[in-house]
Formats: sequence, structure tokens, C-alpha cells
Amino acid sequence: MPIKIQSDLPACSVLEKENIFVMTEQRASRQDIRPLKIAIVNLMPTKIATETQLLRLLGNTPLQVEISLVHMESHVSKNTGAEHLERFYITTKEALKSKFDGMIITGAPVEQIEFEQVDYWKELCEIMDYAKDNVYNTLYICWGAQAGLFHHYGVQKHSLKQKLFGIYPHHRTTPAEPLLRGFDDTFPVPQSRHTTVSKKDIRNQEGLQILAESDEAGVLLVKSRTNREIFMTGHLEYDTETLAMEYFRDIDKGLPINLPINYFPNNDTTRQPVSTWRSTAHLFYSNWLNYYVYQETPFNLRDI
Repeated sequence: MPIKIQSDLPACSVLEKENIFVMTEQRASRQDIRPLKIAIVNLMPTKIATETQLLRLLGNTPLQVEISLVHMESHVSKNTGAEHLERFYITTKEALKSKFDGMIITGAPVEQIEFEQVDYWKELCEIMDYAKDNVYNTLYICWGAQAGLFHHYGVQKHSLKQKLFGIYPHHRTTPAEPLLRGFDDTFPVPQSRHTTVSKKDIRNQEGLQILAESDEAGVLLVKSRTNREIFMTGHLEYDTETLAMEYFRDIDKGLPINLPINYFPNNDTTRQPVSTWRSTAHLFYSNWLNYYVYQETPFNLRDI
């Protein structure tokens, strides 16, 4: 089954060209089925690219998924026009009036700022608190994961000596975990961050369980023992070219940046990168929707 989105959302035409099954609101209204209601709190500056990346993965499952895009009212986006936000997004105030089967809180390029100094931190905390009782499962990504771990469990982030940047091999640490069902013994995940969380700090929290990690990149996946929160430090949603765009952007700005690890063939920046994580990404989001949302969420959203 497809994702249900507005027909004029820019991602719609991109996904249709990729043969991703997209259903417009008009067609969905004629089907007698309750779709999963998923909210995406999009904190990334490149909102349209992030929308497309996540919708591509959410749309490749047998489930019908209805998407609500959420933006921060307390932050003025410099990279996405107000017209796009007004047309396709709802505000936090509107989101807090609804219940959702699932929610995704994305990363944001603010990891080198203290949490409380981020201009929309108070608003984000309001969403995270609301989600605990009104969303069946919330998936936190990259900085969003660090924010969620800090807000809910007091887990601090730690600065890295240099940016963790590239494609790193990861492995599961918990057997028979539904979220990793079908995964290879080692699997690649894109990472792009200046900060990290400590395995020791997470293990000191009885309410948390580490699911996957990397010898080089550290903790990747954490879940709450209630199965209502998933924290992922990497970016499985990234396109093939995303790390290249980040690398050349920083080069053009004269910022210090190392070559992304395990990314450009033979470390040659003139060669086209090849995705090695796409199948892992699709499997992860399929497992999340199926095992942590669809199989557990009540049919009547009022019962969450």
C-alpha cells in the first residue's frame, strides 16, 4: 500500500518517477481502510530533500500511511520558503491536537549548540512530552535522538575531536530484535555528526536498551524498554549523494572537513558514490512500521 500525501507536494512527482506507490488524498478517501497516521517533525534545513528521503522509505511497505509534516513555529526557516511550509505543513499547535500511530523527529545541524540554547528547544520538548502519551511509537534520528535521550533520560551528548563522517559498518547487540529482523550480520549506515552519546551513560539507564552499534561510530540504535521510543544516531534515510553534497558544501565554505569514510570509490572525489545502505534503510523502516507501529497500535487512535 502507498503513502498518502498531497498531490502537489514536491516529493510526490519525484517518488512517482521512482515507481514508489503514492496515493493522493482524493483516491485514498475512496478506500475503506484506516491508514497509519505518521507525523514527521522536520527539523532539517533542507526540508524538501528530507521529506522526499523519508517518504521514499515509508512508501515502500504494504501499509497505507497518512503523513502529517510538522514545523516549528518558534523558528524561521532560512532554506525553505514560508509558502511551502504554509501549504504542506502543520504547526506544533495543530499537531498537539491529534494522536498519531507513529512520529519521526529528524536531526538538525545544531548539535554543537547546547540543547537549551536551540531557539525551538522549548517547543520541541512540548512535542516530545506530548508524544509519550499521544503517539504509539516515536523514532528519533541523529540530533533528534540525542535530544530525545537527553530530555527523557538525562543522557548527555559529548563532542567528538573531529566530525564522524562517512559510511560505517554496524552490528546488532541484541539477538532476536524485531527492528533488525532480516538484517545482515554487519550493515552499513551513514553518519554525519560532531557529537555522540556514551554507551556507559545509556547502560546506566534501566529504561533503555542498546540494539546496535559500531566499533568505529559507537552506539547506533537504542530503544526504550516500553517499546514506545526508538533512537537512531545515523542517517539511513540519506540519498546516495547526500554526504557528497555536505562535503563539497563545506569545502566551498572553506570549513575543515575530512573525506567521508568508505564513501567515494578509492577516495576519489571525482567518482560517483555508490549507495551500500539502501536495502538496509528500506528494511529498517519497514520493520519499524510493522513491528513497532502497525502490530501494536490500537485501531482507535483515541485509545493510545
